Amino acid sequence: MFQAAAREFAEKEVAPHTEHMDREGVFNHELLDKFFEQGFMAIEVPEAYGGSGGSFFMSILAIEEFSRVDASAGVVVDVQNTLVNNALQRWGTEAQKQAHLPRLARNVLGAYALSEANSGSDAFALETRAREDGDGYVLNGRKLWITNAKEAGLFIVFATINRELGYKGITAFLIERDTPGFSVGKKEDKLGIRASSTCELILEDCRVPKADVLGEVGKGYKVAIETLNEGRIGIGAQMVGVARGALDHAVAYARDRKQFGKPIAEFQGIQFQLARLATEVEAARLMTYNAARLKDAKLPFLKEAAMAKYFCSMVAERVASECLEVYGGYGFTKDYPAEKYLRDAKIGKIYEGTSFMQLQTIAKMILG
Repeated sequence: MFQAAAREFAEKEVAPHTEHMDREGVFNHELLDKFFEQGFMAIEVPEAYGGSGGSFFMSILAIEEFSRVDASAGVVVDVQNTLVNNALQRWGTEAQKQAHLPRLARNVLGAYALSEANSGSDAFALETRAREDGDGYVLNGRKLWITNAKEAGLFIVFATINRELGYKGITAFLIERDTPGFSVGKKEDKLGIRASSTCELILEDCRVPKADVLGEVGKGYKVAIETLNEGRIGIGAQMVGVARGALDHAVAYARDRKQFGKPIAEFQGIQFQLARLATEVEAARLMTYNAARLKDAKLPFLKEAAMAKYFCSMVAERVASECLEVYGGYGFTKDYPAEKYLRDAKIGKIYEGTSFMQLQTIAKMILG
């Protein structure tokens, strides 16, 4: 029922704005307000904090259905639920939960700021510094490629208190958008998921109270890794949604497009192509669902999450590419949706851990 509701909402509310948002590279704020109103931005947050009190699996279903219509909408819901809300629920103090979760459920978008110019796959080679100063910390540095940054009101920012300690110096901080010394910089002009903002963050003597440290000082690496493990499943769901959307459009086009006196769907070559792609989408979908199921059951899911992200991003790119070919020359134009799905699919192999990083994780898990 929840999945059907998410699908209906995406088709009725998101779909009409997709083309314009992609072209302009701006997310519709009225649409974002509806996300909050319908409870899609705090699916797992307990009702006591103003959330929907749902499961992680429900978040995955919402991400998939939104991404089937627009991957940008999917990633807005993904980051809010699988990264920001999850990190606060797992690592936040009761005071932090009381202060932030109701806002994140009501009208405040969150962002997760780990990456830097020289800290991508090597996630903990952070150069952003946090210097202890009385009852707080003073942060200086820059963050890069931060999803939702343009619209976000609350940021989880990772910085190091001592580079000599390596990953044991990493600490997570909760920073409000209007904090002095904190600003949102350049917005990236991207190939895909263009409506989702991706910006740099600038910290210049940004003072953060010790009460806004998320988790323990020096344990930010644990906050980051454990949260991203769940986030990988969210990206898997996003890529499943992209693949499903591309395939749905290709099937509809194949039924309507006529060549040699009949719909191209009647040609065995097209039938076999679509059948193979549908099989791959179903396999990707079930891998993602299984990882989400394990997570909700509090069973080990790290390997399955990495496998899902790796496989789903690969499938999404291949399915989107071959579905574009079903359209022939029309698929190469912006008059049809196929090219957008291909552009949106590419990011799946890159963010929240590249495909190579997923393979490294899988290898460690199977080799011990």
